[in-house]
Amino acid sequence: MTISFADFVGQFASNPMLCIVALLVIGAIIVNGATDAPNAITTAVSTRAMRPRVAIVMAAVCNFFGLLVISLVSSAVAHTIFTMVDFGGDSHAALIAVMAAMVAIIVWGAVAWYFGIPTSQSHSLIAGLTGAAIALMGSFDAINWSEWVKVIYGILLSTLMGFALGWAFFQLIKRLFANANRQRANAFFKWAQVLSGAGVAFMHGAQDGQKFMSIFILAVMMASGLGSQAESMVLPVWLMLVCALSMGLGTAVGGERIIKNVGMDMVKLEPFQGFAASMSTFVSLMVATFGGLPVSTTHTSATAIMGVGAAKNPKGVKWSIAIDMVKTWVLTFPGCGVMGFAFAKLFLLVF
Repeated sequence: MTISFADFVGQFASNPMLCIVALLVIGAIIVNGATDAPNAITTAVSTRAMRPRVAIVMAAVCNFFGLLVISLVSSAVAHTIFTMVDFGGDSHAALIAVMAAMVAIIVWGAVAWYFGIPTSQSHSLIAGLTGAAIALMGSFDAINWSEWVKVIYGILLSTLMGFALGWAFFQLIKRLFANANRQRANAFFKWAQVLSGAGVAFMHGAQDGQKFMSIFILAVMMASGLGSQAESMVLPVWLMLVCALSMGLGTAVGGERIIKNVGMDMVKLEPFQGFAASMSTFVSLMVATFGGLPVSTTHTSATAIMGVGAAKNPKGVKWSIAIDMVKTWVLTFPGCGVMGFAFAKLFLLVF
């Protein structure tokens, strides 16, 4: 079962609540583009393999195709988001709760962007939805723990695998190219970085695109009184395009600040090191996506860069920046969760 663009426009025009939720979801995707998507191209820009604007265009295109291709093969991540929490049988109240979650995500993400902190929109989305569902249902029974635990698995995978693969790829490349001509090697890895950066952007589109599309579809089904059937929906191509364009807009507007904070300030990278970090991120995201684990591109990219930096020289990594990022991640779940809970309680009283 799917929904056509014409059907959506018809519901959009006749249901003001759905209109508000849809616009908020698009707003959340734009914030995601400003804070999360830039991490796909961070290393390629920081090593000067690509110019920022060219990299941003590439990221937008690869995000779209990642969304399209992977979603046609597997919608495991969307399934996890669909089933993670229970909004009950009252469609109107459920739609209000989803609206509250989106407001919490946007507020949290905008504050993080303002301060140049690469927060995780994926974790914000999960936290906001969880807080809003608890507020609506009145207890922790709103949480489907068998699905929610995949978030924990995703955090562990993105952290440990990202760091370990970054370290391992650095060591492997260093040994394989130990006797290579440095100028030729740098030229090779410049293009290798472009390809690996495109791969990370491709997988970011698959990961984060599915998360936000699932909320879009959930809202549409709630507005139709069919919220319990959202899991059986096929993700439509027109919605992939809307999400990809929104994400690209956010990256174009706010991407350079995050690129500088993660790729240039944390550790100085050479072309082959940037390639090692990008490949580590790509592999980690691919494993998580097909495993249905919602992970953060920010989280994965940052730990991969730290793994490469640690393999190069542990003293050369600015661990203070990494520590600040970890603090932000730790605060995201309770912080955005409380926001989602509070906004849901408020909106349920108002609407």
